[in-house]
Amino acid sequence: MKKQILIGSVTLSVLVALALAAQNKYSVKVPDGLAFSEFRGYEDWKVVAPSQTDAENVMRVIVANPVAMKAYREGIPANGKPFPDGSKMAKIEWEPRKITAAPFSAKGPDTVPGPLTEVEFMEKDSKRFADTKGWGYAAFKYDAASDAFTPVTLTDKPPQKNDAKCGAACHNLAAKRDYVFTEYARR
Repeated sequence: MKKQILIGSVTLSVLVALALAAQNKYSVKVPDGLAFSEFRGYEDWKVVAPSQTDAENVMRVIVANPVAMKAYREGIPANGKPFPDGSKMAKIEWEPRKITAAPFSAKGPDTVPGPLTEVEFMEKDSKRFADTKGWGYAAFKYDAASDAFTPVTLTDKPPQKNDAKCGAACHNLAAKRDYVFTEYARR
């Protein structure tokens, strides 16, 4: 009987330790900035557009919450108007992966999302982020081995200061478009 209680206690302890080791992504936050929890449900937001750059070997999709999607459908940012407060966007990044089993092109293998690498967020709140033209930013890298997200730092590429201002310098290039690069891709 004592042996069964001991085995049960050890099993319970191991299960509790594993549960504690598995990170809840919604508990991660950049210092003095955005928390992952502020973007709960981003996985189900509508797609704004895909994004691909030659500089990085990643596949991206930009998604937006209903407030931002309404603004996009009204022509923002192309029409020069600002996004309303409450607009939120996420950029989800994956390593590209080639598939040959079901090619959609006669020219060769297709590229599809592979392992998740990073999730970046933007939130429009003119009062909270007044010093960055109303936008707050956060970037979280994903580690598949630990199934955990951590804030991007100055040692990452591109380096980020790891606060709500982390994307402000880059997004200044899009100042005439309310600091948003991606336009809504027509369907």
